[in-house]
Amino acid sequence: MSTTRTLNVLFLCTHNSARSILAESILSHDGAGRFRAFSAGSAPKSAVNPMAITVLDELGYPTADLRSKSWDVFETDGAPVMDIVITVCDNAAGEVCPIWPGQPVTAHWGIEDPSAVTGTELDRKRAFITAFRYLKNRIAALIALPAERLDAMSMRNELKKIGKGEGASARALQGD
Repeated sequence: MSTTRTLNVLFLCTHNSARSILAESILSHDGAGRFRAFSAGSAPKSAVNPMAITVLDELGYPTADLRSKSWDVFETDGAPVMDIVITVCDNAAGEVCPIWPGQPVTAHWGIEDPSAVTGTELDRKRAFITAFRYLKNRIAALIALPAERLDAMSMRNELKKIGKGEGASARALQGD
């Protein structure tokens, strides 16, 4: 990557309503100044999952600008060029992604979908908090990387290792 500029990171998930939204907010907050975070989906929902907003608000993370959107918005003229694209759900990792301008480093950080959890409100909230924790740990590892000293292949290898952390989905453990 060999840069000291702010890196653009796009988190992808099919519906862009939970995991990718959590990741966008966490990196926006924790990586401010070094990273700019974005999220999108291949088949976005009409709105962000309310439990994602609740958990982020309660943990002191920004929610004001979060919205569910298509990855198409990052293919348009004037869209920010991504340095890193990370899928956070196994469905998105299996889809044919657009050809991203600038040939960003890509990785898969699959974790289970907290939106799929049924049961009480407490059960659902616990699932979102767990997903938040897994993503926060991965993002902390990303932030700690010496990005300015890593070439693209080294960065991809480091991101793949991070994606195999606690809570990794079976696909993430397989390594893409």
